[in-house]
Amino acid sequence: MTDISQQRKALIERVLDGAGTASQSERQVAFENIGLAEPVKALIQKVATQATAVTDRDIAAARASGLTEDQIFEIVICAAVGQSTRQYDSARAALDAAISKE
Repeated sequence: MTDISQQRKALIERVLDGAGTASQSERQVAFENIGLAEPVKALIQKVATQATAVTDRDIAAARASGLTEDQIFEIVICAAVGQSTRQYDSARAALDAAISKE
């Protein structure tokens, strides 16, 4: 495993399994962007697909659902890392497929 692969794996393990105030299950569903209830679902979807569209209102709605500031921060990080992981994995698969056709 390359150094970058080891670092990616360590990052993912840390955000999903490390110490935090959000539960591991909350972090996992945010990472995968599936199985979330509103209004957290809307926030995580925005983080994953159009992060610049996240507003104070989105954060306030997540807070009103019972999440603390720390929990919101943690699940937002998980969502961002999850989305970047999916994009990286897709890009690597496309690159590997292109190389194998040569």
